[in-house]
Amino acid sequence: MTGTVQCFSPIDGSVYLERPLASSNEAKAAAARAKAAQKAWAARPLAERIALVQAAVAEVGKTTDRMAVELAHQMGRPVRYGGEFGGFNERASHMADIAQSALAPIVVEDSPAFLRKIEHEAHGVVLVVAPWNYPYMTAINTVAPALIAGNTVLLKHAAQTLQVGERMAEAFHAVGVPEDVFQNLFLSHDTAAELISGRHVNFVNFTGSVRGGQAMERAAAGTFTPVSTELGGKDPGYVRADADLEAAVDTLIDGALFNSGQCCCGIERIYVHESLYDAFVEKAVTLVNTYKLGNPLEAETTLGPMAHVRFAQEVRAQIAEAVDAGAVAHIETMEADDGGAYLTPQILTNVSHDMRVMRDESFGPVVGIMRVSNDDEAIALMNDSPFGLTASIWTADTDTANAIGAQLETGTVFMNRCDYLDPALCWTGCKDTGRGAGLSALGFHALTRPKSYHLKKG
Repeated sequence: MTGTVQCFSPIDGSVYLERPLASSNEAKAAAARAKAAQKAWAARPLAERIALVQAAVAEVGKTTDRMAVELAHQMGRPVRYGGEFGGFNERASHMADIAQSALAPIVVEDSPAFLRKIEHEAHGVVLVVAPWNYPYMTAINTVAPALIAGNTVLLKHAAQTLQVGERMAEAFHAVGVPEDVFQNLFLSHDTAAELISGRHVNFVNFTGSVRGGQAMERAAAGTFTPVSTELGGKDPGYVRADADLEAAVDTLIDGALFNSGQCCCGIERIYVHESLYDAFVEKAVTLVNTYKLGNPLEAETTLGPMAHVRFAQEVRAQIAEAVDAGAVAHIETMEADDGGAYLTPQILTNVSHDMRVMRDESFGPVVGIMRVSNDDEAIALMNDSPFGLTASIWTADTDTANAIGAQLETGTVFMNRCDYLDPALCWTGCKDTGRGAGLSALGFHALTRPKSYHLKKG
C-alpha cells in the first residue's frame, strides 16, 4: 500500500480532501509517458503551444467563483478576494506574449560562409513542486513557460492544496493539451526524490521551505539535473524620512498581513526613520484594528485562518518569545482567535535581531517594526538575514533608492511598493532563499538549454 494524502481544512480542521498517493512504479511510469510525449510536443509549432496554454488559462478563468471557495476551504484565504485568476492570467499571458522573442535563436553569423547560432532547446520532462500559499500563481509561473518552451510537465502540488493540480489538469486537457504532456501527480516526498535521483525528470522547480529545497538538491546530487528553488523569505521594508507616510503604512501593512502573512515575498520586518517612527506605528496599529478575522467563507472577513494549526503555533511561539524578551504587542486578541488556526494579526515594537521573530521566517500575520536613524543603519539591518527575496524602500528619491538597492542582498528591489511579482522581471533570490530564474525572458532561458550550431557552408 502506498497510502493517501489528506488536506485538512483550516476552517474547521476537518478532512476536506483525500487522494491516493502514486506508488514508485506509477510515478516512474508517468515520467516515462511524459518523456515519450515530449519530442512530439516540442515538434509542434511554437504558436500552437502558445495558443493551447492561453486556451487553458482562459478555461481556468471560467470558474473563478469556484476557485475562491475551494481555496478558502483548502488554505483559508477569504472569498472576498476572489481567488487567484488575476495574477494567474497576468503571468501566463506575459510569458505567452514574449515567447517568440525569448525563444528565438541567437544568430551570431549568417553569411555565405557560415551559419552560427544558439538555439533554446527544451530540457525534456520538468517536475514542478508547487506550494500551497498561492497555489495557482506559483504553479503557473513554471507550468506555462515550460510547456510553451516544449517541455512536458509533471505537477506535484502541496498536500494543503490538492485540488489545484486537479483543476489545472482538467483545464489543460479540456482545451487539447495531451494528457501525457501535462500530468498532475500525488506524490510522497520519498517518491518525488526517487524521480529526481533516478533521472526520471530533466529539470526540477521547487517552491517551498529551505529544508524542502535542501532535500531536492540532495536528491539531485550527482545527477546534474538542474534544480531551481524559491525558498524562505524575511523581506524587509525601509521607510525613509522623505517617504509618503500614509502610502507606506497602507502598503507595507497590507504586504505584511494579506493572506494571513503567508506570502514568500510578504513584509516580515519594517525599519522606519526616527522622524516618522511614532506616527508610522500609530497609523499601522489603527489600520490593523480595522481587520476582521473570521471564517473565510463569510463576505465580511478580511483575514482568514492560517492554512494549518502547526503554522499558527510557530507564529504564536515567535510572538511569545519576543514579548518575553521585551517586545511590545500592540493588537489585543481578536474575538475569532481560537488559539488554533485563527490567529490575531500582530504588530510588535521594541524588537531586535536577537529575537526569532526578526530573524526566522514567520510566514504569518506578524511584523516587527524598528526605529533607524539613517540609511546605513537600515541597510545593515536589511542585510542581516539568511534570506534574500525582496526588499521595499519608501522614498521620494529614485536615485537614492537605486543606490540603496545596489547595496542590498536581495533578488528584487521595490520602491514605494511591495509584495508583487512583475512577470516582466526575473523572479529570483539569493542566500537561503535559493537560486534560479523565474518568469521574464530569463525564465524561458532557465527552462531550456543552449544548443550551439556552427555550420560551415559549401
